[in-house]
Order: sequence, then C-alpha cells, then structure tokens
Amino acid sequence: MQNENTAATGVAPTGRADRINSLDVMRGISLLGILLMNIVGFGLYNAYMDPTINGGSEGWNLYAWLTTSMFFEGTMRAMFSMLFGVGIILFTAKTNVGSGTEVVDLFFRRLWWLFLFGIIHCYLLLWDGEILYAYAIIGMFAFSFRHMQPKKLIIFAALLISCGVLWEMSDYSGDVALNKAAVEAEAKKAKGLTLTKEDSTSITSWEEKLEKNKPGPEKIKEEIEAHHQDYISIVFHKVPENQWMQTTFIYRYDFFDVLAMMLLGMALFRLQILTLGRSNRFYLLMILIGYTIGLSVNYWEASTLISTQFDMLSFGKSFQTYHIGRLGMVFGHIGVIMLFIRSGWLLFLQKSLAAVGQMALTNYISHTIICNIFFLGFDYFGMLQRYELYYLVFGIWIFQLIVSPIWLRYYYFGPLEWVWRCLTYWKRQPFGKSRGSHHYGWDK
Repeated sequence: MQNENTAATGVAPTGRADRINSLDVMRGISLLGILLMNIVGFGLYNAYMDPTINGGSEGWNLYAWLTTSMFFEGTMRAMFSMLFGVGIILFTAKTNVGSGTEVVDLFFRRLWWLFLFGIIHCYLLLWDGEILYAYAIIGMFAFSFRHMQPKKLIIFAALLISCGVLWEMSDYSGDVALNKAAVEAEAKKAKGLTLTKEDSTSITSWEEKLEKNKPGPEKIKEEIEAHHQDYISIVFHKVPENQWMQTTFIYRYDFFDVLAMMLLGMALFRLQILTLGRSNRFYLLMILIGYTIGLSVNYWEASTLISTQFDMLSFGKSFQTYHIGRLGMVFGHIGVIMLFIRSGWLLFLQKSLAAVGQMALTNYISHTIICNIFFLGFDYFGMLQRYELYYLVFGIWIFQLIVSPIWLRYYYFGPLEWVWRCLTYWKRQPFGKSRGSHHYGWDK
C-alpha cells in the first residue's frame, strides 16, 4: 500500500527494481575514485595540485602525484556530476507526465536539503572541498535543460567548457604580465632607481600571489598546528576558507565545470551511452580516442610542471588544456566501465560497486567523517607523506565495498539517503526490509 503522500502526488522514491545497474556501478566507481583526490585535501596542507608544498615531491610521492594527475584528476568528479545530471532526468520522470508543479516542488525541496547538507558538511564536518552545496545551486540551473535533446545539450556543455578554458587563458595571460612587471620592478629596485606606484603594486601583488600559492615553511607549520587544535578551534580557523570555497570558488570554477558535466551526462544518458545501449565497438572507440587525447594532454601538463619544478606560472600554463585532457580521460573511463559491466567479469565486485553507488551520499559523507577522525582527531594532518595517504584510501575502499552490499540486504537505502528521501517527500519512507515492503516495488 502506498503512503498517502505518494498516492497524492503520483511520485515515489526510486525502488531497487527500477534502478539502472550501469549507473549505480559507475556512481560507485566515481565515488571511490573521488577519494583518491580528496584524500590529499584531508591529510595535507595546500598540496592538492602542488606536491612541493606538503607531503613530498620525490620518489613514491612523485609517482603518487603523477598517477592521480594523469588518470584521475577531475575525471571522477566529472563522472559524478554527469550522473547528477542523469538523476535530474530520472527524478523528474517520476510523475505521470514528467513535468508540472508536483515534480518542481519535490525537486527544489530535494535541492534545498542538499544545499543545507552541503553547509553542514563544509562548516561542521570540516570538508571545504565538498560538492553537495555546488550541486544544489548548479542543479537549479541544470533543471531547465532536462527536456533538451542531446545535440543541444552537448552544444551548451561545449560552450560552458569553452568559457572555462577562455577564463583560464585570461588568468594565465594576466599572471605572465604581472610576473614580468614584478621582475622588471625588482630589477629597477636593485639598481637603486625610483619605483613608480605601478612598480610597487606589481611587486606587492606578485608576492601576495606567491604567498598564497607557494606558502613558505612558517605558513605551512602554522596551518598544520592550527589543524591540530580542538574541534571548535578548527571550525573557526576554517571559516574563511570555507566561505571562499562556497562563494568565489563556486562561481569562478565550479559553475562552468559542474553544469557542463551535468548537461553532458544528460546527453550521454539520452544517447544510451551510459546504459549499455551502444555496441562493444563504440565503447572501444571511446576508450581508444579518449585515452589517446587524455593521456597525451595530461602527460604534457605533468611534464611541464615537473620540468619547471612546479613553478607557479607552469600551473597556469597547464590549466589552459585541463578540460581537454580530463574530458578525454572521462570518455575513456566510461568506455572501460561499460565494457566491464557488459563482460560479466567479477560480478561480486560489480555488485559491491553498485551497492556503494546506491549509498553514494552516505559513503561520501563517511569519507569525511573517517578521514577527519584520522587526520584531525589523531593529529595526522600534515604528518604523512603523500603516498602514505593511499593506505587509508584503500582501507576505506575495502570497508565500503564490504559493508554497502551487506547494509542493503537489510535496508532499502543508506541512512543518509533515507533521511534525504523523508525530507524530500515530507513523509517517513520505508527503511528496514519487511514483507509489507514489497508493495513499494523493492525486492529483497
């Protein structure tokens, strides 16, 4: 028997019988892969892109940076964003006609709660790199594209990516000009010549940029010590960074990135690429073309950074081709994932990955809780080398791959998924499995 809310609106949460396995497996892989990148933010200070700041940049540490930069940087997040875009289509298709005020109310209520979860996740659970807040805001824009045909979705995604690339090119050009002006001003200063106001401004501006992007030993020590304080002290210490991430960063970087990936995900879903609707030959071509472009571009970027010893200007230079390289890798990854699912190999692993994907919100927040207990609670922040961080990553992977399918044997949803659904539908949803639950279309 349906609850009164779903009977009135004609909508209900997605049941297990209605789920698309390929999307769950892809979501599980993306969720676990995201931790490969996020772990650096959890455990080291300002070393996400630049390994010379904290955690080591030689030997195994360099190999760890190179591997993640070549194969995973931006790709797992991109696939996760694509799946959020797919989720918009699937969620809004739950009404009898797929539109109308009912689905709009539910969808925006769903995003409102995600928005709140993002604030809590950032400020109270202490993860400034969280994505829920961005998805809530950008999802409001993506909603309007849900009925658009694949060709137009791809065009809009390409335009958004192009805007991001042009902005990176503009930033790099500005940094080069500022560096040149600062160098010339320093040369005048060394000769004892009088500096103009513009000269002094150039020197100050470049030094501030260096201090932010290439902090010295004292600043690094200060930040590590700040992360070894009590919980309340850390909360207040991180407020400025959190505010910057949820204001400036989201509009400068996330908007073009995330919205483009959401629209691209919608297009790939409608083209049946994400649901095993294409031939093996098609997916093999995705792999070949995607990895050829992605690995070539990413190798050039990595080589540029290493050859300049991670000079600040080299980052700006490499960012200009960032989206090209990551998109190539994303298409290659999708091809591999689809062929992996179709092959039927390692079914036990596929089932575990699908379970992780079904509990994506719970597992994502669990990453934060586990990592912060380890790095902040036990004072390991800034203390490990880069490659050592991945011992914890692999441990979390194993834990979630084992626990997620076991949990779903006894419960319909992960705990946070259940809370989110209850808040979205303003009605308590079924949680523990029982005989009566078959009326909702879920199987055991």
